[in-house]
Amino acid sequence: MEFTNVAILLGVGLIGGAWNAIAGGATLFTFPALMAAGLPPVVANATNFLGLLPSNAAALMAYRDELRSGGVVLVKLSLVSGAGAAAGSVLLLVSDPQTFLFLVPFLLLAATLLFAFGETMRRAFVRLAGDSQTSSAVYCVLFVVSIYGGYFGAGLGIILLAISQIIGHSDFHAANSMKNLLATNFTIISIVIFGIGGLIDWAAAITMMAGSTVGGYFGGRWARTVNQRLLRTMVVGFGGLLSLVYFWRIFAPQVF
Repeated sequence: MEFTNVAILLGVGLIGGAWNAIAGGATLFTFPALMAAGLPPVVANATNFLGLLPSNAAALMAYRDELRSGGVVLVKLSLVSGAGAAAGSVLLLVSDPQTFLFLVPFLLLAATLLFAFGETMRRAFVRLAGDSQTSSAVYCVLFVVSIYGGYFGAGLGIILLAISQIIGHSDFHAANSMKNLLATNFTIISIVIFGIGGLIDWAAAITMMAGSTVGGYFGGRWARTVNQRLLRTMVVGFGGLLSLVYFWRIFAPQVF
């Protein structure tokens, strides 16, 4: 790997890890950065899962007490989300790379909209589903969104947070602990499937992981001092811009 690409991936990992720890949504720029470093779209997507794993998993240690109280429900949710993530990852594995490339702008736009309107969606979802630990609808929704999580996954955290609250975790920290566990769970499952399928560029992923580990650590320490609303606005704006760029790349040649 060229020195320039190593520097890019370290820097992107550092910023992405910190960004995820503070506001979330780092995939909206880490995935395009991996493509800019020369990785094919499907490989960039798979590599991004591993590259950002430290920033997703780092929060679990801080929520040890909340996770211990999760009980059987937590096991059920982990199994359902894991099954959905496996289905989504296998779908990516067998997809035509050109099909995934065509879907990139739509996936980026979907992730941006999830990030922009996720809180409104979360409140609506909680109202509609009600508080039920046994609701089959909750498990069905979790399975479906986990397929998206295994296939691409950006912007999914807010939906997982809503599901955590629906099943009875009204305390934010308890809900957030479950969200982080489910996200880490399907990320690891996806990484295993992508690794077996040969989709991960290990050199790029490890380089990015080194940056995201450091970034996640310092981001966690700075999280309470940074203006999160400003950062989230920047994420949405950047995601919207990227969506337009990739729509242009895909459709403009056909028009002109």
